[in-house]
Amino acid sequence: MTVTTIQLKMNTLFQLHPRLQEDCITVGRFDLCQLLIMNDSQYPWFILVPELIDMTEMYQLSRTERLMLTEESHYLAKNLATLFEADKMNIASIGNLVPQLHLHHIVRYQTDKAWPTPVWGKLAPIPYTADQLTDTITRVREQLTSLND
Repeated sequence: MTVTTIQLKMNTLFQLHPRLQEDCITVGRFDLCQLLIMNDSQYPWFILVPELIDMTEMYQLSRTERLMLTEESHYLAKNLATLFEADKMNIASIGNLVPQLHLHHIVRYQTDKAWPTPVWGKLAPIPYTADQLTDTITRVREQLTSLND
């Protein structure tokens, strides 16, 4: 499994929620999901968004879609944990502010500013600099395309 920036299966009717468009930058795509990075340099924070219309809950997915989402999430989490040497991976689907189905993957460290509490609403975001963003996205893409199943 690899992530690419090529839009091979782009659903032309699919629209990313405006809040995700505002808060995130696209890293690439898996077979089912867009991969986004949250523009908050305090944590390596990535989001998978299935490119499906009107989905708000995981139970709405077909069995095949659930399996694909699970596999993409597993692959992403494993590779982020390796790349960023995580103490813990926080994976969650909340959806209170953004009803569109999406899965957060946050690399956590016992030394991060919010530890051990959840990151939501804890601290104001600190956007990446252009260089930090380029470096982080490049490292993630390289990690994900190195076939680390």
